[in-house]
Amino acid sequence: MIYQRVQFDLGACLLRPWRDGDQPALQRHANDWEVARWLRDRFPHPYTADDADEWVEYASTALLGQVFAIEVAGEAVGGVGLVPGEDIFRRSAEVGYWLGRSQWGQGLAPLAVQALSRYALEDRQFIRLFAGVFSGNHRSGRVLAKAGYTLEGVRRAAVYKGGQLLDEEVWVRLAPLPQEA
Repeated sequence: MIYQRVQFDLGACLLRPWRDGDQPALQRHANDWEVARWLRDRFPHPYTADDADEWVEYASTALLGQVFAIEVAGEAVGGVGLVPGEDIFRRSAEVGYWLGRSQWGQGLAPLAVQALSRYALEDRQFIRLFAGVFSGNHRSGRVLAKAGYTLEGVRRAAVYKGGQLLDEEVWVRLAPLPQEA
């Protein structure tokens, strides 16, 4: 499926496709253990210039319409995106997001997740969105709650990150389901 280059002006920030020129800001904001510690290991730490080059190239082509830069004052300060399910899970998508530490506490993450969720449920026609939160990451749980997600359950000892075995909270947002007659 081909998606247009969509963007969302949210007032406090802009969600837009990643583009060439984002690499320096991406590396600066992503190269922080306090950011990386709550993300999957495929989000590297340290985050190098080569990592930023590879991500911008991949995200701006193969992931168009699925991942977005969070821009503030002309600079990419984080990201938000979807990982669509496959086969019988094709109407579900995992939501992921991160924000540079300099932007924490300003309400940008809930705003970005809310906008992405509306886009996914309305334009992309997903029925179920979900996000995993590592135990101890209370801020991320608050982001999802503010964006209309509910805690579905906890997967015990599901994550191995930074030498620790952690639980994973599963947060879910559903599209309105058709009523049965």
